[in-house]
Amino acid sequence: MVTIAVVDGQGGGIGSHIVRRLREELPPEVDIVALGTNAVATQAMMKARANKGASGANAIKVTAPKVDAIVGALAIIAPHQMMGEVTPEIAEALALSPARKFLLPLRTEGITLAGHTSMPFPHLIDKLVSELKRCFFDSGVKNV
Repeated sequence: MVTIAVVDGQGGGIGSHIVRRLREELPPEVDIVALGTNAVATQAMMKARANKGASGANAIKVTAPKVDAIVGALAIIAPHQMMGEVTPEIAEALALSPARKFLLPLRTEGITLAGHTSMPFPHLIDKLVSELKRCFFDSGVKNV
């Protein structure tokens, strides 16, 4: 079974969109874990049908090494992003996790992605889900 952690902060809007799309596109046995930098973000992702959820730096630090994939905005691996909600401890735990990372190239303070072309948010999520499916489900074998 594949376990995917969706990480978000602030109001959980991005994470809840991702969880919803993953639920629509992936097999029902996929375990989706909502990891919020705060309880509001976690609750939004739980309402979008994540299997379980937890909030805060310690929950993220403990869970990150145990999942197969980590999904979220680029900001989740950069310290002090999301108005300071992404602590250095959170960014390090996510970046150093052995899990495969699927990150959305959304505007992140102080970071410019050279060569990145802007596209609408729904298209970014489509690409993210497509890459995740290709990596974990297309061949029938987990390609971590």
